[in-house]
Amino acid sequence: MSKRLIDLTHITKSFDGQMILDDLNLYIRENEFLTLLGPSGCGKTTTLRIIGGFETPDKGNVIFDGRDITNLPPNQRQLNTVFQKYALFPHMSIAENIAFGLKIRKKTKAYIDDKIKYALKLVNLEGFEHRSVNSLSGGQQQRIAIARAIVNEPKVLLLDEPLGALDLKLRQDMQYELIRLKNELGITFVYVTHDQEEALTMSDTIVVMNQGYIQQIGTPQDIYNEPVNAFVADFIGESNIINGLMLKDRLVQILDVKFACVDEGFGCNAPVDVVIRPEDVELVAPEQGKLEGDVVSLIFKGVHWETEVLANGFEWLVHTTQMHPVGTHVGIQVDPFNIQIMNKPESNDEKAVESHA
Repeated sequence: MSKRLIDLTHITKSFDGQMILDDLNLYIRENEFLTLLGPSGCGKTTTLRIIGGFETPDKGNVIFDGRDITNLPPNQRQLNTVFQKYALFPHMSIAENIAFGLKIRKKTKAYIDDKIKYALKLVNLEGFEHRSVNSLSGGQQQRIAIARAIVNEPKVLLLDEPLGALDLKLRQDMQYELIRLKNELGITFVYVTHDQEEALTMSDTIVVMNQGYIQQIGTPQDIYNEPVNAFVADFIGESNIINGLMLKDRLVQILDVKFACVDEGFGCNAPVDVVIRPEDVELVAPEQGKLEGDVVSLIFKGVHWETEVLANGFEWLVHTTQMHPVGTHVGIQVDPFNIQIMNKPESNDEKAVESHA
């Protein structure tokens, strides 16, 4: 298993009296692609800026490879940042942009020329040395910003929503480029996004944040299939989140109907959140379902039909490859393994998981 490269311990940060990060603890492994994911204002960019040295925490420490770098300026840290606004210099050629950091470090011309060729090849822009920044597309500018960062041979590349300005197709292409770069370079990527699809596609580890707290840390599969609370379930993909009553181990009441499930340890007659993914809801003949309802909406999504079914006063979101026209009377069935039970949070910002196993 890779060693721990960055340790954030008890990080607290507030701006103008408003708490942004509250006693945050997180570590990042060498050669890991770790994504900080959450809605606007959750603290993910502040966390990245603290790692990069652009912000200093009010409390806590940033440990890099065993050394406390909490108060070191950005240019003395072994990491580079790629921002959403790529911050390229329009009056410089591509080669000059890429060479900027190397010239500051007084590298030789031969060394710099080699590095420019290597970096352009890595980002699939060979022969672009003498082009101007303004002649490039958004995706090409994004690659140059990455090339400029990687020629400095950082141990860590910090990326703050770097694909946000690109259109969908280009964004998807760049996701695969970033995975390839990470594998070829063997460096650690710390990535900030609010786009859950982006996080699921690229990451080894996802850190879901909300209101300055870490809600859950895990692999994309863990986060999607085993969310620890309703916030994570709702933020990562679409979910049916329903008030339930855990009658006893392996039996939950949903919308006044008893459903078998596989969860235990919640006690008897305990109010819970029940989470069921749309692809896990099965539409069957009315007499075969646990619930009966009517199709009230239907949208074709290419791979599946996004169907809404009103049953027992709740609008169920269902993803199915079978077309059921609006008005169809259907039954709803859910496999016990696909019913996830969660404790109801005591407050909106209740802390969940704050460790990284």
